[in-house]
Amino acid sequence: MKISSAIRSKGGWVPSGETVVVAGRHISGMVYVGTPPSVGESYYRQTCRAYIDPALSVARLPADPYSDELGYWPSYSDIPARCRATYLDWLADGASSKYINIGYVFLYFYGLERRLFVDKPQHHEQALIIAEAERLLELYAANHSIRRYLGEFVETASIVFAREGQIEPIYESRSWELPLPVRIKIGSMVRDGERVSAEWILSWYLCSGYANLRTPARRCTKEFRALFLVLHEKKYPGGQKVRKPKGQLQYRYRAASSEFDLDLKPTVDGDPVSDITSLSAPVNRAQLIAEEASDALDKYSRFLGRNSDRGDSIEAHALLPIEIRDQFPCAGMDALENWAKSIISADGLVAVTELIEKLEGSAPDRIGKRQLTDAADALAGLAIGMAPDPRFALRAPKVDEVVVLFDLGEPVLMLEDVSGGYQQALLEMALGSFIAHADGEVVEAEHLRLVELATTAPVANDQERRRLHANRFWFEAVKPDMNMLRKRLKSASSEDSLTLRAAAIAMAHADMAIVPEEVAGIEKIYTALGLDRSLVYTDLHARDVTDAPVSVRNAIAEAGGESIPEDTLSNAVTLDMSKIAQIRSNTDRVSSVLGEIFGADVEGSSPKEVPVSDSSFEGLDTIHSAFVQELIAEVSWSADKLAGIAAVNKLPLAGMIETVNEWSFETHGEMLIDDYDGYEILPEIAEAIRHTMNGGN
Repeated sequence: MKISSAIRSKGGWVPSGETVVVAGRHISGMVYVGTPPSVGESYYRQTCRAYIDPALSVARLPADPYSDELGYWPSYSDIPARCRATYLDWLADGASSKYINIGYVFLYFYGLERRLFVDKPQHHEQALIIAEAERLLELYAANHSIRRYLGEFVETASIVFAREGQIEPIYESRSWELPLPVRIKIGSMVRDGERVSAEWILSWYLCSGYANLRTPARRCTKEFRALFLVLHEKKYPGGQKVRKPKGQLQYRYRAASSEFDLDLKPTVDGDPVSDITSLSAPVNRAQLIAEEASDALDKYSRFLGRNSDRGDSIEAHALLPIEIRDQFPCAGMDALENWAKSIISADGLVAVTELIEKLEGSAPDRIGKRQLTDAADALAGLAIGMAPDPRFALRAPKVDEVVVLFDLGEPVLMLEDVSGGYQQALLEMALGSFIAHADGEVVEAEHLRLVELATTAPVANDQERRRLHANRFWFEAVKPDMNMLRKRLKSASSEDSLTLRAAAIAMAHADMAIVPEEVAGIEKIYTALGLDRSLVYTDLHARDVTDAPVSVRNAIAEAGGESIPEDTLSNAVTLDMSKIAQIRSNTDRVSSVLGEIFGADVEGSSPKEVPVSDSSFEGLDTIHSAFVQELIAEVSWSADKLAGIAAVNKLPLAGMIETVNEWSFETHGEMLIDDYDGYEILPEIAEAIRHTMNGGN
């Protein structure tokens, strides 16, 4: 073992590979030992903080390793004797224990910093010092100050003492300023008129301090970066053309020890580089691409937010944007696709529990809307559809029922983006199926009417047409739940009732003829709506010109029923057909009715409201705290109902939702309100809030 002679002379740097003994501790180099020199301006009368002065006393017993006696800028000469003992013990142990006040780490780093930038050692020693700083940075990365100061040290050192070609993109900023390597690399590209590649635009954006990253970008970091690169290359093939600014890059490194500054004017190939910090357009363009990437990753991100342990599942992988799916392979995807296609090649019908088991790995005891929505989204990424449509369904399939799988024609990322014609046709088919099933079976004429509606509806594209036919097939194959229908329609508003009456009457008149079975089915719908059954006849007549006869088809032999009387009731309240036309053309209204009346529920009871504790909503004001309490009392909300709550509080709904979700994310790690069909309340977050309201931690 080579013992340094530094302490026998005036003192100085002990290089790596040499051992110095101080107060009985053997320290393996990379420290200054000896009489500390003066540093800084003369009137400060400072001595170098990093120097270990062997003449100073060292306590026999060390201090508490977390002792707060070090001060903000510790100096070996000024810290108490017992803190010197703690520091020397830490150094003798390899400067590797995490259980230490971070001030001791900085005291050691001050020496590394000074040796590299002030003494300017040979190349071999430069590499050793940089490597040691990188080791400390990784070991103590949990500390913000370590990330900032040691990060800047490593970045600056890589420029001063390494070749420019070694610079790699940086995707995480450790300071408030754009990292020097990023400035130099992009500045040299801009100076030379080169296009800035997607990788460096992303680095510039993420380190700029102006990046506005949404939850998908923060939660799905690797996927976000991969998709950003793909989208950027698609929009800017070969990179962005960035205008050359007038200024040249100048940089000042301020030592963490505060003992010196280092002024740099970096050059590449002997020439100064452009100062890109004044440019904002490339970052603004990157923000737009980041928004697009976040939108595309939204469903994948939400799935991971609810299922953090299932990131490698088939279901998660199927929610990835198609553009990056190959970069994140999943062994089970081919098997799922082949299985689904085998179902489609038969009759398309499969038990809903079997489908969920294929996706989740186990058969469920109950089926909820979120499971169905996630399943539909996962399959849609494989160009496979599922009916009933989980966002616009008349009702969800029960555990012992089937769903329909079918060919979508192409992958679909946003199943919820459908035309008004699709929504209107789906609602009319839903009501028509109730009418058709009223006598216990769907007869040929009723089947043909539903097929005609799916075939002729004014939808936006072939994909919507395929979806309509698949939903029609499910409506016919699965017997409706009349009890559920009555329960849902009973709570319909007067305007919703008018919409539903219009849809039912339009379905009955779809083929310009009415049979008794349809009348009986419509009567059940009207009864469930709380309307007088006699209104059925009035409404049926009002559909045509009042003085013309109603075309009534002869009853089908296998079905019984009652005929429509010729005279309308003189005192009945009739449907205003212009109002019906207006409602049927109002696609937002149709969507609202679907969401409020026919939305697929989670099986089981809704959570009950619980008492509030004073600390449950720390960070929220009284209005938003009350809003959260009201939200978690239900599993889902319509847009109209939440808008009503916001109106009462005289606040914009979007702002209230954003405030609550930000609070929820900070407090519970996930947003509370999810905007699928209307607004859903994430059950796990609601449960966590109720837990704290009950006094839990």
